[in-house]
Amino acid sequence: MKKCALVIGHKKSSPGAVNKASGLTEFTFNEELAFKIESEVSGVDVQKVYRRTYNSLPDDINELEPDFIISLHCNAFNESASGTEVLYYHRSTKGKIMAEILNGHLVGALGLKDRGVKPKTTEDRGGHLLRNTSAPCVIAEPFFIDNDSDLKVVDDNQEGLIQAYAAGIEAIAKAL
Repeated sequence: MKKCALVIGHKKSSPGAVNKASGLTEFTFNEELAFKIESEVSGVDVQKVYRRTYNSLPDDINELEPDFIISLHCNAFNESASGTEVLYYHRSTKGKIMAEILNGHLVGALGLKDRGVKPKTTEDRGGHLLRNTSAPCVIAEPFFIDNDSDLKVVDDNQEGLIQAYAAGIEAIAKAL
């Protein structure tokens, strides 16, 4: 059975992006989401991972020896940017395949603008994690948490988002 490390983006003391209207943080959203995804996935061993420090995260994940890694995040920019994107390390063929599979599932579930899959270098935001894990890794940004309209789409279709992640994880396990 393949193992997926499901990384909960950010941490309680550094919660990431915030929706001003609701106060919902990226960490709070993704921690709850990770538990729901884990319970829906079949045929793949899903291991949730919390971040101790940004620098130690790749080594912490590598110790688990996963077959692949998905890091749960939410985008934020200017309270009006919208859409779904998945990031991968620019030199990782498997990472690109994973990003394409997961992005397709997320866009299909949420119906937000498809911002596509985006290659990242070590110098880019998120590049440290994408580059320094032993297994292929992607960073999922299914919506902009600071955009009230995007958040409403996700709130109205949270079950669809959970199922999209579960189906994406199962499809990635078969593809790798």
